[in-house]
Amino acid sequence: MIETFAALLFAHVLADFVLQTDWIVRNKRKLHVLLLHGAIVLITLQASVGSVTAWPLIALAGAHVLIDAIKCRLPYTGFWPYMIDQAAHLLTLLFVMATFPTLWAEGAWAGQTWLPPVMVFLSGLVLAVRAGAFAIEFLMAPWSVKDDRADDQQGLKDGGKLIGILERGIVYILLMVGQPTAVGFLIAAKSVLRFDTAKGDQRMAEYVIIGTLASFGWAIVCGYATLALLSQLPPLGILPQTP
Repeated sequence: MIETFAALLFAHVLADFVLQTDWIVRNKRKLHVLLLHGAIVLITLQASVGSVTAWPLIALAGAHVLIDAIKCRLPYTGFWPYMIDQAAHLLTLLFVMATFPTLWAEGAWAGQTWLPPVMVFLSGLVLAVRAGAFAIEFLMAPWSVKDDRADDQQGLKDGGKLIGILERGIVYILLMVGQPTAVGFLIAAKSVLRFDTAKGDQRMAEYVIIGTLASFGWAIVCGYATLALLSQLPPLGILPQTP
């Protein structure tokens, strides 16, 4: 059953956060673009499970399209609509796993016991880094700080986004290799490096603190959720084993 969920989750993560381009996101209100995204979802599901003819995968892709169609027509955007959308997708994955637990066992990759743990590990990484980027951007949008300093004093273009990606990726890897205490040192290091940026500007300081804590918190949740799933699967072999 857990193997089925691992494959379904991996397919969802690939379709929504790796293979879904900015063009698809911008144009998903158009029927042909929405159907294109649905086709990508179906292909990733079939490839991940190792079955082309399993009808529950077709139904799951249809549910994915329906959820996205509803979301595209709602007037709300932001952090909570984003989270509700992803929660709805997750519920459909859990429903299919519970209703058709043998999907993985009946697929072409059933004998590859190493594959589900790899899928879970990669899914967690993408969720921590890529999905987290969208979540933090939505969360921080209401308090966006406009820097009016001269251009030559501004940071690198998209430097903040890259820092967020790197920090969440590092936090995730640290948790995977059993070094959670090192996360504290990473937070301290970022705080020192950001001190001059926020010094003397309370609004900027609060913005940086909220963004940093949210980014680290997201990665920590993704990391421990991934470890919980991995504990139900055969050992991956490259991660330390918990007693």
